[in-house]
Amino acid sequence: MDMATLNRLLESAAAMVNDDSTARHKGAFKVGIDLGTADIQTLVLDAANKPLACYLQWASVVRDGVVVDYHGACDIVRRQLQRAGRRLGIDISRAATSFPPGTDPRISINVVEAAGIDVAEVIDEPSSVAGLLQLRDAAVVDIGGGTTGTAVIERGRVVKSLDDPTGGHHITLALAGHHQLPYDKAELLKRMDDSGDVLAVARPVVEKMAALVRRHIGDHRPPAMYLTGGCCALRGFGDIFATEFAGIEVITPARPIHLTPLAIAARADTAGRQQLRAV
Repeated sequence: MDMATLNRLLESAAAMVNDDSTARHKGAFKVGIDLGTADIQTLVLDAANKPLACYLQWASVVRDGVVVDYHGACDIVRRQLQRAGRRLGIDISRAATSFPPGTDPRISINVVEAAGIDVAEVIDEPSSVAGLLQLRDAAVVDIGGGTTGTAVIERGRVVKSLDDPTGGHHITLALAGHHQLPYDKAELLKRMDDSGDVLAVARPVVEKMAALVRRHIGDHRPPAMYLTGGCCALRGFGDIFATEFAGIEVITPARPIHLTPLAIAARADTAGRQQLRAV
């Protein structure tokens, strides 16, 4: 998938976040559920991967790939699926989901199944993005709320996938300490920043993420690196990575917070596309 097409899909998803207006859909569709540390997203795509519905709720029910509020996670997923079903006039019976590399995939599977639907596929987060983009030789770096995950792709195959516990949560902690703010206010400051001020404070955290990625990559030499995750949208984030990885093209797509959910939803196609049923 070329970047222009990808960015159009991501902008489309961003434009419909939590939109409950009726948009009836006829035909096949695919569903992805991303259980993140900072948020939970449910994304519905048509057969061509065009977004049909996108739901996002900020939540702290997952920590470093572990569900710390199981019932809360299940309730959020169930409500998002119900809203998507009402918006599109569909009955969702299966979805794909994901997990951070190195964690137990059953954690995500259990939440999705508890929400009342079958799991079409479960895949680690950066590998899902690699599959969507059909990368041949590259690295995908997924900056989550609590973790930094890297997948290395060579000759179209994921040869390495690792994850370490540093993510957006740690940027928020840096902001809270620097500005002497409660955590919730620091988190809001991070989400709303478009000035570059956040990275002026949190640069050491981002440099630590880059160091983790360097260790993940090891002796591999990918020509390009794709960044995904909400933190990557912070002004200056990609520039820090570009400085740390001279000689590697660092690519940040539009609306990177929706890239992993988009990639997860696209994977649901592997189990067969769901067809419209009256609700």
